[in-house]
Amino acid sequence: MSNLLLIESPGKLRKLAQILGQGWVIKASMGHVRELANDGEDSLGFDLNDDRIDCRYEPRGSRGQAVLAELRQAVKQADQVYIATDPDREGETIGWHLQQALNLKNPHRVTYREITAQSVKAAIAHPRKLDQSLIAAGRARDCLDKLVGYKGSKHVVWKLNNGAKSMGRVQSATLHLLCLREREILAFKPQNYWSIWVEYQEGFKAFYRSAGKPKAVHAKEHEDAPEDPKAPESDKVTSQIEADRIVAIALAQAHEVFSVEGKKTQQSPPPPLMTSTLQQAAGQRFKFSPDKTMKVAQSLYEAGHITYMRTDSVTLAESFCETVREYLRQHDPENLPTKSTTHKSRANSQDAHEAIRPTDINRSPDELNVSGDDAKLYKLIWNRAIASLCAPVELQKTRIMTRAGETHWEARGQVVTFPGYTKYWNNLSADNQLPLLQRGLTLTLKTAQADAKQTQPPPRYSEPKLVQLMERKGIGRPSTYAPTVKTLREREYVASLKDKLQPTALGLDLDSALEKLLPDLIQPDFTAKMEADLDRIADGNQNWEQYLTHWHRDYFEPAIASAIKQIGTTVIATTNTTKRTFSSTPTSGQTYELSRFNCPKCQQKMSKIPSKSAKLKAKHFLKCMTTDCDCVMFWNPTAKKYELPYASRPIDPQNFTDHPCPVCGALLERYGYVKEGKEKVMLRCSILNNRREKCKDVAYFETQDGFWSPKFGTIGTPSNQMKTKGKEVVEKKKRKNL
Repeated sequence: MSNLLLIESPGKLRKLAQILGQGWVIKASMGHVRELANDGEDSLGFDLNDDRIDCRYEPRGSRGQAVLAELRQAVKQADQVYIATDPDREGETIGWHLQQALNLKNPHRVTYREITAQSVKAAIAHPRKLDQSLIAAGRARDCLDKLVGYKGSKHVVWKLNNGAKSMGRVQSATLHLLCLREREILAFKPQNYWSIWVEYQEGFKAFYRSAGKPKAVHAKEHEDAPEDPKAPESDKVTSQIEADRIVAIALAQAHEVFSVEGKKTQQSPPPPLMTSTLQQAAGQRFKFSPDKTMKVAQSLYEAGHITYMRTDSVTLAESFCETVREYLRQHDPENLPTKSTTHKSRANSQDAHEAIRPTDINRSPDELNVSGDDAKLYKLIWNRAIASLCAPVELQKTRIMTRAGETHWEARGQVVTFPGYTKYWNNLSADNQLPLLQRGLTLTLKTAQADAKQTQPPPRYSEPKLVQLMERKGIGRPSTYAPTVKTLREREYVASLKDKLQPTALGLDLDSALEKLLPDLIQPDFTAKMEADLDRIADGNQNWEQYLTHWHRDYFEPAIASAIKQIGTTVIATTNTTKRTFSSTPTSGQTYELSRFNCPKCQQKMSKIPSKSAKLKAKHFLKCMTTDCDCVMFWNPTAKKYELPYASRPIDPQNFTDHPCPVCGALLERYGYVKEGKEKVMLRCSILNNRREKCKDVAYFETQDGFWSPKFGTIGTPSNQMKTKGKEVVEKKKRKNL
């Protein structure tokens, strides 16, 4: 007989087996093993009865059934059962599901923040019972999300007939933030202005100040945001006449130093990383998506290199702080502060765990045996952790004001006199050193100029910036940031445009509808309050069943009923338009059923055109019947969606090779296709009309030695390079179909 340790991820098995040794059996649940059943009203899997909620759980698919069967056998052979699921609310809930599904009477709950011998053995030595308050909050979240997602999607979203598939409590509020910014951009009207500057022979530039006062420096939006990288500007001048007048004065009048200010300042180190700031930093520095960042962090955690990566805390264990101080004493004594900076978590953070940090600060990035993305992220975490406990950076800041007639000009300089924490984490702009000048000194003007500019619309959010915004608004929690962004992409509510997230026409359409039908539910403040309510449940200050039944009865049920009524009114008004007559078609008077899909060109509803063609994979195709729009789309059963004909799809230059077509000289392109259930890649002429005529025999097929054509032989390209690029085409096509 032995002890049984139940964990979530199989990636931890080997490390934990090394730590615990003989007498232990370790099994992984592979995450969630049970979920709410899809039965009952609206397939919710639970019933709301007065102040009680009756939930029905079932194994999560065939995998869940197999895992539970294996775990039941392991339980029968164990003396003691320890549950070591992840140390957060979700992990506690998974632990409860394991207890229920395996009929465990008194399991030992153990939690550790890092997979190290000291931490794991200490947790085993001090087990506790499952925390019923955390479990209640986890169950409440599951029911709440399914209630909003299922009811809202079925009774509201699907009836819009616009192609939208779902809504969600966190998902829809996040989409609303993106749509609000997009509407700001669309409504933005640029204004002309002029930025005026002078340059002196003494070696510096100064910018026009209308009131003769220094320009205010605004606080950074986020404590970890780098300084504004934009070029400095003068006070805005809004007319060409005024700009020319100021330049004329600068050219005609003598310039002198009006004032010189210099001061030494310190800037405290940033806090250690938590989930949101890790995703932001990895996105900014490595272009990692939030989802990729969390997968890489999970790998580092399972290997025992970092602490748990889902946290909203910036606090560090005192024992770790002491090891960092000792490291600095030995390796960087000048950076050891007399008193370390104290970092405070945000007001709405759960603050249940430490920040993300290395498990051992003495394992420097150069000494850790990892590579690739793991090495990049570990170095990021290691540097930030040690920087957070270093001495402040010391700066010498200088400001020079000059005067010419009635005009005033300002120059700012900054020089690092002691690097402090920036040795490990540099979030400062480059030094800008000004010359040493005295008040009253006459200056020699080199040039004066007014640059015509336009105000710019607010920028779209990158994924890291969206995560930062979600955190600041209180939408979701660390475990939900990455999945929410991923879902918005998968639903095709947002797309990437130059590394920024842009709502699609479908996303904007859905958000506009929800803003009218369920206005409260998409507001960030409303969603943040719900998160705060879940926190109260987790703290044991609120009964979860009473909270959810009252929320449903007092708000959600009436809100859904109101939305259904509004949609019903709209449907009644448009029922007669679900079939339209088009006299412009060959069979005048023919009626066609409208689909729920919008035309990708003009955004009007497309019609279903019946067809008996054997080439089609469906009994109809879609056609836009709007005047001057001949867009058609065909059903792709593999991708399970309608697609434009190949000739109508935008050209992707990434599919082009460097090799010319042997017939017409145009570049060959890579083309992914499926044959006998296998995905393959071929090379063909990139000009469509030529492929149909003179280049129809140009086809190079992938072989072990490269690409080969029955007519033109082997292409002169190293096979491994071409095969690698060919695989990229297949993978890209897979992602597009998903």
